[in-house]
This record gives sequence, structure tokens and C-alpha cells, in this order.
Amino acid sequence: MKNLLKNFFVFLGIFLFIAILFSAFNNSNKTVEKVGLETLINQINKQEVSAIAIYDSELKITLKQGKEEIVKKEINETFSQLIKNFNIDLIKLVDIKIEVKEKEGMSYWMETALPFLLPFLLIGVLLFFMMRSVQGANTRMMSFGQSQAKESNKENKDKITFKDVAGVKEAKEELKEVVEFLKQPQKFVEMGARIPRGVLLLGNPGTGKTLLARAVAGEADVPFFNISGSEFVEMFVGVGASRVRDLFRRAKKSSPCIVFIDEIDAVGRRRGAGLGGSHDEREQTLNQILVEMDGFEPNVNVIVIAATNRPDVLDPALLRPGRFDRRVILDEPDLADRKAILQIHAKKKPLAKNVSLSKIAMRTPGFSGADLANLLNEAAILATRRNKKIIEMEELFESIEKVMLGPERKSKILSEKEKKITAYHEAGHAIVAHFSPHANPVQKISIISRGQAAGFTITLPTEDKHMHTKTEFTEELSVLLAGHIIEQDIFGEVTTGSTSDLRRATNLARKLVTDFGMSESLGLRTFGEKEEMIFLGSDAHEQRNYSEKIAEQIDAEISCFIDKAAHQARGIIKAKKEELEKVVAVLLEKETLEKEEFEEIVGARVS
Repeated sequence: MKNLLKNFFVFLGIFLFIAILFSAFNNSNKTVEKVGLETLINQINKQEVSAIAIYDSELKITLKQGKEEIVKKEINETFSQLIKNFNIDLIKLVDIKIEVKEKEGMSYWMETALPFLLPFLLIGVLLFFMMRSVQGANTRMMSFGQSQAKESNKENKDKITFKDVAGVKEAKEELKEVVEFLKQPQKFVEMGARIPRGVLLLGNPGTGKTLLARAVAGEADVPFFNISGSEFVEMFVGVGASRVRDLFRRAKKSSPCIVFIDEIDAVGRRRGAGLGGSHDEREQTLNQILVEMDGFEPNVNVIVIAATNRPDVLDPALLRPGRFDRRVILDEPDLADRKAILQIHAKKKPLAKNVSLSKIAMRTPGFSGADLANLLNEAAILATRRNKKIIEMEELFESIEKVMLGPERKSKILSEKEKKITAYHEAGHAIVAHFSPHANPVQKISIISRGQAAGFTITLPTEDKHMHTKTEFTEELSVLLAGHIIEQDIFGEVTTGSTSDLRRATNLARKLVTDFGMSESLGLRTFGEKEEMIFLGSDAHEQRNYSEKIAEQIDAEISCFIDKAAHQARGIIKAKKEELEKVVAVLLEKETLEKEEFEEIVGARVS
């Protein structure tokens, strides 16, 4: 588009130049009046003419009072023939100065040469731009196999260091060795140590893999080449391998440096599982990466850092010593890490004095670094929309719900009956969660629609947990089933509002049986093996390692877990019927209940 506009303006300039030339030529005759032959004959007969200049097709007349005129005549007709044709008395021509002249100057050359030169000029300009286009296409074709990696030089003013990355303490410690090697490689060489050629960053999306790689480059103060794994692969065989060679060639010239390959699973999946076509190209690209990282030619001071959230699909050759033999795991941030991340992203945001980032960190378990950054950004946008100068806790709490559940849907107005069903449904979740000692405590209840939900109940743990017990899972099942049970008990039938809860409960019960080995009747084993499928239309499928008889027992155990949790939830609902009705009444009136208001109604939680 840019080249098209440039060519358009060049053509426009050329035509404007030609138009100006014609205009200058035409303006030379603007002060001279054009008259007919009859006027000229009358002026000669009246002896008003002092001089006549004869050109090819015109006569330039000068009158005695100084006025000039132009008279057109036929090109082949001479002035003497013109006089004879009009029977002009020759005596009246005695006092007239008659001269035969040829045109000269700019107007002559413009009139003579331009009609011949203009077509050649336009053809020449057209050929020039055509040749430029062909050369540009050839240049793009020749650069098709070149790497598209973006380079950030060490002079970059916006470089990131470890101070800009909160949390992930262990990951930063691991990567400090890489930084030290890039700064002082001779120190390691003298000890006979070999720094890992490749570092693989593993973690869920949003945990800061790319940010951490940029921080390593910033700390080491070396060039940083950034490219995505998908940028290597094309439909043409050999292009990806060519781009890999070009990338490492550029990296060697800039060594010491860091090459960062984001989402390496796009090109580093296991070989031999494809059916040809693009997969052959992908495998050739992977082969070239393997050779460049640990082939016959050593890459001194070139460290490759790659990121992925699917390490299980990578080719084993990538993970062997000499390639990506160091794996750095980035976990979800814990409470302290979330607070530190919030402090970094809140530096340039005007927060109110009563804002407590500790409370925000407590309300955001499971949030990644990207989620926390998005939370603060949403709060800033919300405060701006409300014409506030500072961000308050109200905007931060509302942004948590928006990130978790989606935007508030005020246009989705529920009928009185639907509103009542939703109030009982959410109150059921809250009551069962509150009176289940191992369930997460209730933080907020609302019957205002958000995202796809007609209402929601937020329950969050008071501390970060890494291991869960069977009792905790059973009580979590009870909380999930509480909405469905209370709809059945109060209204005599259930609605579609429990669909998501039932699906989550079923999946959790299946994991208890097949993954966690918590079924007493089936014993201490797991069931099913997850295998990644590349070309059958799904990312993974489960391979059965058990018989049909065991499959029936698994289904029976899943139903047993769900029935037991439902019985437990129904018992709590019956025992706390009075508190339930109070919560429903307040919800129908206020639509939203915070933790403190909820505990005033039902009493403090007993753990």
C-alpha cells in the first residue's frame, strides 16, 4: 500500500509538471487578441495597420496605436494569395512593414518537440516503475528464506532487567548463570565448564516467559533476537530451514547474544507423526534447529532461550543434553508474588490512599502475571470512564470480577421468576460453602449477570495450596451441586442454569477416580493415558489401558462420588433453611452481598 501511494504521487507530480509547461506556453499568448480575416481586411483598408509578421499558420498584426492581434490563416496559403483573394489595394500596403518570420524560443520548442517527446516520456516512466516493481519482487523472493527475527540491541533504552520481573525467584536464580556466562565466558572456560546451549522456559500462558527472556538480555547487556516458532514454517519445503540458518548466521555475527524462540512447540513437535505436506517442512525446520544448536560447528556465546506451555509434545532430541538441557519452570505466582507483581504494574497508576494491594492479591489466587496486569489496566479504564482522578478499591474489586467472569451485562434483565431462581441458586452455593469446613470461604454473591452466568458466587482460598485432600474435593463437589439441589427442592424442577456446575462436578469426580486414585473400590492406580495427536483433529485423546468391566466400575464410582456430595449438600441446606431464606431475601433486595454482609446474616465461618 505504501509503494502504491508513492508511485501515485510520482505520476501525479509528472503530470503536474507537464501541465505547468503547457500552461506557460499558452499563457504567452494571453495578452494578444485573436481576430478574423475580415477584421484584418477592414483594418488594412482603413490604414490602421503598421506591421505584419508572417508565420506558418498565423499573422501577427501590430496596429498604429500599438495594439497587437493574431490572425489565423491556412498553412499552405501565402500572404500574397490572401491579398489577391480579398482584392486589397496594393497602395494601402506601402506603409505597412511586412516580414516573414519563423517561431523561436521556448514556445517554438514546446510546440515542436513536446508532441513527439511526451509519448516517449510517459512510456519511459512506465517502464521505470515496472522495472522497479520487478526488482522489488525479486528482492522479496530472495529474502523469502531470510529470518524475520526482530533484534533489540544493547543500546535499547527500554530494556528490561530482573528488577522489572516480580516473583519467579528460582527461575531468576537459574538464569543468572546464563547472564554471568555472557558477561564473563572465560571464567567458565578456565574451569572446564560448559554453559547450557539452550534454556527452555516452561509455564502456563501469562506467567512471564517472554518477559523473563528479555530480562536476561537486559541483564547481560547483549543483543536479543526475538522470533516466534510459527514464523519458521511455510508451505514451501526448505524455507523454514533456510530461515533457521539465517537466524543463527545473524546471531553469530552479533555474539555474544541471546536468541529467543517463543512458542517453540509450533515447530518442535515430535517427528514422525505427520502425514506429509506441511509436516515434512516442519520436520526439516526442526532438524535444522537441532543441527545449529549442537552440530559440528560450535556456536560460541550464542544462547538459545525458548518458551512453551506444552513441553509434553516436544521432540526428545530437543531436550537432550547439548540442546535444551536446562528447563526453568515458571509457576503461577503465590500470594507474595502476586503482591509484588501488582506493585510493579501499579507504579504508573494513581491509586487511592486506601488501596490495599495485599487484599487484591488475596482475592486473585490462580491469576497469572498477565492477568494481574490486565486487572490493573481494567481498573484504570473503569476509573477513567467514571471521570475519576484516582483508582479506588471499588474499581479494583470490580475489575477482578470482570477478568474472572466477564463484563457486567446490565442489559440482560431477568424476570421476577428467573431472578428468584437465581437468588436461591447462588444462595445455595454460598450456604453449603460457608458451612463446609474444608471448602473455600465465600467472598461475594451476586445475581447480576456477568459473562454467560445469570449470577455468581465467588469462593476463594485464604492461602495458596499445592496439595488437596479427598475431603476437600468432596466438599467442593457439594458446593458445585448445591444450586441444582436447591432448585429441585424449592421449585420442584431444575433449570439450565446448573449446566456448567454439573459439567465441572462430573469432570472433578472423574479426576478423583481416574487421575488421583481416590476411589476405595478400584484401588491404588490411575486409568487412561493421555496421548497427543497431531493430525487427527484433536490435541489429545485418552488411550484406554483398562477393560470394559473396569470402565463400568469407573462410571459407577463417579456416580457414587456425585451422589455422596449431593447428599451432603442437601443435608446442609435442610439444616440451614432459615439462614438460606434470609440470604435470598437480601439478594432479591440488594442483588449483591459482600463477605462481611453475608457473615452478618449467617454468622462467622467455623473452620
